[in-house]
Amino acid sequence: MSSPKILWIHDGTGLDADQEWRQAISEFDVISVAGLADAHTTLARQDMDCVLVEGPIPDGDRLQMLEALRDIDGFLPVIFYDLEMTAAEAVRLHRSGAFNCLGQRDSLETLRSCLGQAAEERRCQSRRRFSKPREAWRDVLVGESAAMQRVADTIRLVGPRRCTVLISGESGTGKELVAQAIHMASPRAQQNMVAINCTALPEHLLEAEMFGHTKGAFTGAVIARVGRFEQAHKGTLFLDEIADMPLEMQAKLLRVLQDREFQRLGSSEIIRVDVRVIAASNVNLLERVRQGRFREDLYYRLNVVPMQLPALREREGDIPLLVYHLVQKICQREGIPVRRLAPETLDSLKACSWPGNVRQLENSVEMAIALCGDRDILYPRDLGMAEPVARKVISIDVRTPSAPLTQGVDFDTAVTRFQLSMLQEALTQTGGNKTAAAELLGMKRTTLIMKLRNFEGIAV
Repeated sequence: MSSPKILWIHDGTGLDADQEWRQAISEFDVISVAGLADAHTTLARQDMDCVLVEGPIPDGDRLQMLEALRDIDGFLPVIFYDLEMTAAEAVRLHRSGAFNCLGQRDSLETLRSCLGQAAEERRCQSRRRFSKPREAWRDVLVGESAAMQRVADTIRLVGPRRCTVLISGESGTGKELVAQAIHMASPRAQQNMVAINCTALPEHLLEAEMFGHTKGAFTGAVIARVGRFEQAHKGTLFLDEIADMPLEMQAKLLRVLQDREFQRLGSSEIIRVDVRVIAASNVNLLERVRQGRFREDLYYRLNVVPMQLPALREREGDIPLLVYHLVQKICQREGIPVRRLAPETLDSLKACSWPGNVRQLENSVEMAIALCGDRDILYPRDLGMAEPVARKVISIDVRTPSAPLTQGVDFDTAVTRFQLSMLQEALTQTGGNKTAAAELLGMKRTTLIMKLRNFEGIAV
């Protein structure tokens, strides 16, 4: 992917002479202009991911600048940075649509992170607005990581078939959403998708719930009732938490899956159905088979097409997309303006391990929106992250002298090679991500970049 393109509007003073700032923006493709007229010309020639307006405005005030930029492109994120900006002016700019306003209390690293977040959000918006028309079911799945692409490819292949699908994955990974996507991708999309949670019902009611019953079939059956299988006729039946189904019910389910027919409780009438079955489990069903808690024949009947959903920690790159989607969904549901995230908030979210997966992420975002009140921006404290987020711990195996030191050792050279070895090991373990490598080593990203440049040409 190409570097984010930043349009930098400034008067040639301030940050222009700051070497640390130049290092901080080295990952961006920056075009520098002196005022609104030049900015207009540049934006007419090429697309930009973000605009940074720094310092005083030479040809008008900031609010006019913002309105003019939004007239050119209403979706373009605009960030203002000025050490002299007042809080009142920052509030006015935020309310008028500025992506962020930074000043004296904000570090250059905060500004760099904010630029990265704005560019990332812009690209997410562009993909949604300008991407080719795609299958309706694809909108159910949020994420563009390799792991989610594999899930989408499988859905695309099995959707048109009637084959049974077994979805496995940790709690909160979105198994029911994937089942909905499979149903939407099938010729049965216009029919019902009926879901039943095999854990939620006691054993003596589960059979009646699945197959229905006649009036008087058991105590409390005051009227006849159609079961879930009949409700799903010509459509899809989703059996959630299938691992918790009692063994006796497993035998009856197996018979229905084999013959596609059953009897209601209290009736001898044979009812035939055309149902596509999708089952889901958050535990290893094969292990349950070995333990004698799940029928082996039913396992193989369900496991025609297995799908393993990735945990959120395995698709970290999808977190920004998920967060923007969840913020928009929750704010629309609550009837409030869509909130934005401070750069440090997204950094905190990306640093979490999320053992509860997407469900936990959604709950955290909903809590943040509830606790932010009328503020337009969500901060880490809204998510219960006032304290620094615990980082992932990665051990680094650094080489140390294995033999006694001999006379003539060049101490400075040895230390330099030791430092370079640590930097390269951190980059290797973070897949070349400089921000993650810097966090791993407890230093600023700009410091890591400068050290790497100082070490160019030195072999470990």
